[in-house]
Amino acid sequence: MKVSFYTALLASTAIAAPAAHWGQDSRSGDRGMQHRWDGSSYADFNRQWHHGRDSQRGSCDLRNAVMPAAPTPLPPPAAGRVLSHVAIGRGNQNYTCDLSNSTAVPVAAGAVATLFNVSCLAADMPELLARMCPIALDLPVPSSDDTNSPIYQGMSGHHYFTDNTTPFFDLDTGAHAYGRGAFKKGDSTPAPESAVRGPYGEGNGSVAWLRLDAKTTSGQAFQEVYRLNTAGGQPPKTCQGMPETFSVPYAAEYWLFQ
Repeated sequence: MKVSFYTALLASTAIAAPAAHWGQDSRSGDRGMQHRWDGSSYADFNRQWHHGRDSQRGSCDLRNAVMPAAPTPLPPPAAGRVLSHVAIGRGNQNYTCDLSNSTAVPVAAGAVATLFNVSCLAADMPELLARMCPIALDLPVPSSDDTNSPIYQGMSGHHYFTDNTTPFFDLDTGAHAYGRGAFKKGDSTPAPESAVRGPYGEGNGSVAWLRLDAKTTSGQAFQEVYRLNTAGGQPPKTCQGMPETFSVPYAAEYWLFQ
Protein backbone atom coordinates (compact mmCIF):
# COMPACT_ATOMS: atom_id res chain seq x y z
CA MET A 1 0.00 0.00 0.00
CA LYS A 2 1.36 3.41 -0.97
CA VAL A 3 0.51 6.57 0.92
CA SER A 4 1.94 10.05 0.72
CA PHE A 5 4.71 10.99 3.14
CA TYR A 6 2.52 13.70 4.66
CA THR A 7 -0.33 11.24 5.25
CA ALA A 8 1.97 8.70 6.86
CA LEU A 9 3.56 11.36 9.07
CA LEU A 10 0.18 12.74 10.11
CA ALA A 11 -1.17 9.30 10.96
CA SER A 12 1.90 8.16 12.88
CA THR A 13 1.92 11.41 14.85
CA ALA A 14 -1.75 10.92 15.70
CA ILE A 15 -1.23 7.35 16.89
CA ALA A 16 1.80 8.24 18.99
CA ALA A 17 0.45 11.48 20.45
CA PRO A 18 -0.65 11.60 24.10
CA ALA A 19 -4.36 12.05 24.71
CA ALA A 20 -4.00 15.68 25.81
CA HIS A 21 -2.47 16.62 22.46
CA TRP A 22 -5.59 15.30 20.75
CA GLY A 23 -8.09 17.45 22.59
CA GLN A 24 -8.75 15.10 25.51
CA ASP A 25 -6.78 17.26 27.89
CA SER A 26 -9.35 17.63 30.67
CA ARG A 27 -9.27 13.90 31.31
CA SER A 28 -5.69 14.35 32.46
CA GLY A 29 -6.49 17.56 34.32
CA ASP A 30 -4.83 19.96 31.86
CA ARG A 31 -7.71 22.16 30.77
CA GLY A 32 -5.29 24.74 29.39
CA MET A 33 -4.89 22.70 26.20
CA GLN A 34 -8.54 22.05 25.46
CA HIS A 35 -8.76 24.67 22.70
CA ARG A 36 -5.85 23.29 20.71
CA TRP A 37 -8.36 21.55 18.42
CA ASP A 38 -11.25 23.52 16.99
CA GLY A 39 -13.58 23.27 14.01
CA SER A 40 -11.00 24.59 11.56
CA SER A 41 -8.28 22.18 12.68
CA TYR A 42 -10.71 19.25 12.46
CA ALA A 43 -11.60 20.30 8.92
CA ASP A 44 -7.91 20.68 8.09
CA PHE A 45 -7.30 17.12 9.29
CA ASN A 46 -10.02 15.90 6.93
CA ARG A 47 -8.64 17.98 4.08
CA GLN A 48 -5.07 16.78 4.51
CA TRP A 49 -6.11 13.15 4.83
CA HIS A 50 -8.34 13.18 1.76
CA HIS A 51 -5.74 15.10 -0.22
CA GLY A 52 -3.25 12.35 0.49
CA ARG A 53 -5.74 9.66 -0.47
CA ASP A 54 -6.86 11.42 -3.65
CA SER A 55 -3.30 11.22 -4.96
CA GLN A 56 -3.43 7.44 -4.52
CA ARG A 57 -6.68 6.55 -6.25
CA GLY A 58 -7.51 2.88 -5.94
CA SER A 59 -5.32 2.25 -2.88
CA CYS A 60 -8.24 2.49 -0.44
CA ASP A 61 -9.87 -0.94 -0.44
CA LEU A 62 -12.82 -1.26 1.95
CA ARG A 63 -12.59 -5.04 1.70
CA ASN A 64 -9.71 -4.69 4.17
CA ALA A 65 -11.79 -2.80 6.74
CA VAL A 66 -12.84 -4.69 9.88
CA MET A 67 -15.53 -3.36 12.18
CA PRO A 68 -14.65 -2.98 15.88
CA ALA A 69 -16.36 -5.53 18.13
CA ALA A 70 -18.25 -4.71 21.32
CA PRO A 71 -17.79 -6.84 24.47
CA THR A 72 -21.12 -8.42 23.50
CA PRO A 73 -20.79 -8.41 19.69
CA LEU A 74 -23.52 -7.36 17.31
CA PRO A 75 -24.61 -9.84 14.61
CA PRO A 76 -22.53 -9.65 11.41
CA PRO A 77 -23.91 -8.14 8.20
CA ALA A 78 -26.20 -10.38 6.17
CA ALA A 79 -24.57 -12.61 3.57
CA GLY A 80 -23.75 -10.72 0.41
CA ARG A 81 -23.63 -7.28 2.01
CA VAL A 82 -20.72 -5.09 0.89
CA LEU A 83 -19.22 -2.26 2.94
CA SER A 84 -19.82 0.95 1.00
CA HIS A 85 -18.89 3.82 3.31
CA VAL A 86 -17.59 4.64 6.79
CA ALA A 87 -18.27 7.99 8.44
CA ILE A 88 -17.76 9.76 11.74
CA GLY A 89 -21.03 11.26 12.93
CA ARG A 90 -20.90 14.30 15.23
CA GLY A 91 -24.08 15.78 16.59
CA ASN A 92 -26.68 15.40 19.33
CA GLN A 93 -28.93 12.73 20.78
CA ASN A 94 -32.32 14.29 21.54
CA TYR A 95 -34.54 13.53 24.55
CA THR A 96 -37.86 14.55 26.08
CA CYS A 97 -39.07 14.67 29.68
CA ASP A 98 -42.62 14.49 31.01
CA LEU A 99 -42.51 17.36 33.48
CA SER A 100 -45.90 16.40 34.90
CA ASN A 101 -44.41 13.15 36.22
CA SER A 102 -42.03 13.50 39.17
CA THR A 103 -40.53 10.05 38.49
CA ALA A 104 -40.15 10.45 34.73
CA VAL A 105 -37.00 9.37 32.94
CA PRO A 106 -35.66 10.84 29.68
CA VAL A 107 -37.15 9.34 26.52
CA ALA A 108 -35.11 9.16 23.32
CA ALA A 109 -36.41 11.43 20.56
CA GLY A 110 -34.03 10.78 17.69
CA ALA A 111 -30.70 12.30 16.79
CA VAL A 112 -29.10 14.77 14.39
CA ALA A 113 -25.51 14.49 13.18
CA THR A 114 -23.18 15.65 10.44
CA LEU A 115 -21.25 12.79 8.84
CA PHE A 116 -17.60 12.99 7.75
CA ASN A 117 -15.91 10.53 5.42
CA VAL A 118 -13.33 8.27 7.12
CA SER A 119 -13.60 5.29 4.76
CA CYS A 120 -9.88 5.16 4.00
CA LEU A 121 -8.98 5.41 7.67
CA ALA A 122 -11.21 2.39 8.29
CA ALA A 123 -9.43 0.47 5.56
CA ASP A 124 -5.84 1.50 6.18
CA MET A 125 -5.43 2.86 9.71
CA PRO A 126 -8.04 1.46 12.11
CA GLU A 127 -5.91 2.45 15.14
CA LEU A 128 -6.23 6.09 14.12
CA LEU A 129 -9.93 5.77 13.36
CA ALA A 130 -10.53 4.36 16.85
CA ARG A 131 -9.27 7.68 18.30
CA MET A 132 -11.48 9.90 16.17
CA CYS A 133 -14.83 9.80 18.02
CA PRO A 134 -13.42 11.06 21.35
CA ILE A 135 -11.60 13.78 19.40
CA ALA A 136 -14.71 14.76 17.45
CA LEU A 137 -16.80 14.88 20.63
CA ASP A 138 -14.48 17.52 22.11
CA LEU A 139 -14.87 19.74 19.03
CA PRO A 140 -17.65 21.93 17.67
CA VAL A 141 -19.45 20.50 14.64
CA PRO A 142 -17.77 21.95 11.53
CA SER A 143 -20.19 23.32 8.94
CA SER A 144 -20.02 25.23 5.68
CA ASP A 145 -22.37 25.96 2.78
CA ASP A 146 -19.41 26.59 0.46
CA THR A 147 -19.16 23.50 -1.76
CA ASN A 148 -15.47 24.24 -2.38
CA SER A 149 -14.54 24.43 1.30
CA PRO A 150 -12.49 21.66 2.96
CA ILE A 151 -15.31 21.09 5.44
CA TYR A 152 -17.90 20.55 2.71
CA GLN A 153 -15.58 18.36 0.65
CA GLY A 154 -14.89 16.13 3.65
CA MET A 155 -18.54 15.86 4.62
CA SER A 156 -20.32 12.62 3.77
CA GLY A 157 -23.79 13.96 4.51
CA HIS A 158 -26.32 14.06 7.33
CA HIS A 159 -28.07 11.74 9.76
CA TYR A 160 -31.45 12.58 11.26
CA PHE A 161 -34.81 11.02 12.13
CA THR A 162 -37.93 11.35 9.98
CA ASP A 163 -40.01 10.25 12.98
CA ASN A 164 -39.22 8.88 16.45
CA THR A 165 -38.41 5.40 15.13
CA THR A 166 -36.93 6.05 11.66
CA PRO A 167 -33.25 7.02 11.44
CA PHE A 168 -32.38 8.40 8.01
CA PHE A 169 -28.99 8.73 6.34
CA ASP A 170 -28.60 11.23 3.50
CA LEU A 171 -25.19 10.94 1.86
CA ASP A 172 -26.12 12.93 -1.24
CA THR A 173 -24.59 16.42 -1.23
CA GLY A 174 -23.55 19.02 -3.76
CA ALA A 175 -20.15 17.30 -3.92
CA HIS A 176 -21.21 13.65 -4.36
CA ALA A 177 -24.11 11.18 -4.44
CA TYR A 178 -23.25 8.21 -2.21
CA GLY A 179 -26.86 7.28 -1.46
CA ARG A 180 -29.71 7.68 1.01
CA GLY A 181 -31.87 5.42 3.13
CA ALA A 182 -34.42 5.01 5.93
CA PHE A 183 -33.81 2.42 8.65
CA LYS A 184 -35.26 0.66 11.67
CA LYS A 185 -33.53 -0.63 14.79
CA GLY A 186 -32.26 -4.18 14.51
CA ASP A 187 -29.85 -5.07 17.32
CA SER A 188 -28.26 -3.23 20.23
CA THR A 189 -25.37 -3.84 22.61
CA PRO A 190 -23.98 -1.63 25.40
CA ALA A 191 -20.94 0.49 24.70
CA PRO A 192 -17.75 -0.73 26.42
CA GLU A 193 -17.25 0.51 29.97
CA SER A 194 -14.11 2.29 28.78
CA ALA A 195 -16.06 4.42 26.27
CA VAL A 196 -15.81 8.19 26.68
CA ARG A 197 -18.66 9.45 28.88
CA GLY A 198 -19.04 12.88 27.27
CA PRO A 199 -17.15 15.97 26.08
CA TYR A 200 -13.81 16.28 27.88
CA GLY A 201 -14.61 13.03 29.66
CA GLU A 202 -17.58 14.45 31.57
CA GLY A 203 -21.09 13.10 31.05
CA ASN A 204 -23.50 10.25 31.64
CA GLY A 205 -21.95 7.66 29.36
CA SER A 206 -21.95 6.55 25.74
CA VAL A 207 -24.99 5.44 23.79
CA ALA A 208 -25.31 1.82 22.72
CA TRP A 209 -23.79 0.30 19.62
CA LEU A 210 -26.46 -0.54 17.06
CA ARG A 211 -27.21 -2.51 13.93
CA LEU A 212 -29.92 -0.95 11.75
CA ASP A 213 -31.94 -2.63 8.99
CA ALA A 214 -33.27 -0.87 5.90
CA LYS A 215 -37.00 -0.24 5.96
CA THR A 216 -37.13 -1.36 2.34
CA THR A 217 -34.89 -3.63 0.28
CA SER A 218 -35.46 -1.67 -2.92
CA GLY A 219 -35.07 1.94 -3.92
CA GLN A 220 -32.24 2.86 -1.54
CA ALA A 221 -28.50 2.33 -1.69
CA PHE A 222 -27.81 1.21 1.88
CA GLN A 223 -29.31 -1.89 3.49
CA GLU A 224 -27.55 -2.13 6.86
CA VAL A 225 -25.90 0.46 9.09
CA TYR A 226 -23.80 -0.12 12.20
CA ARG A 227 -23.28 2.55 14.87
CA LEU A 228 -19.99 1.76 16.62
CA ASN A 229 -17.30 3.29 18.86
CA THR A 230 -19.81 5.70 20.36
CA ALA A 231 -18.71 8.59 22.57
CA GLY A 232 -21.19 10.42 24.80
CA GLY A 233 -24.89 10.85 24.08
CA GLN A 234 -26.42 9.30 27.21
CA PRO A 235 -28.95 11.39 29.19
CA PRO A 236 -29.13 11.63 32.98
CA LYS A 237 -30.96 8.74 34.65
CA THR A 238 -33.94 10.89 35.67
CA CYS A 239 -35.70 14.03 34.46
CA GLN A 240 -35.14 15.84 37.74
CA GLY A 241 -34.00 19.38 36.95
CA MET A 242 -34.19 18.81 33.19
CA PRO A 243 -36.25 20.80 30.64
CA GLU A 244 -39.03 19.25 28.56
CA THR A 245 -36.67 18.76 25.62
CA PHE A 246 -32.87 18.65 25.62
CA SER A 247 -29.92 17.34 23.63
CA VAL A 248 -26.72 15.50 24.57
CA PRO A 249 -23.60 15.74 22.36
CA TYR A 250 -22.30 12.51 20.87
CA ALA A 251 -20.00 11.08 18.22
CA ALA A 252 -20.00 7.66 16.58
CA GLU A 253 -18.67 5.65 13.69
CA TYR A 254 -21.26 4.69 11.08
CA TRP A 255 -20.52 1.71 8.83
CA LEU A 256 -22.90 1.57 5.86
CA PHE A 257 -23.43 -1.59 3.83
CA GLN A 258 -25.09 -2.11 0.46
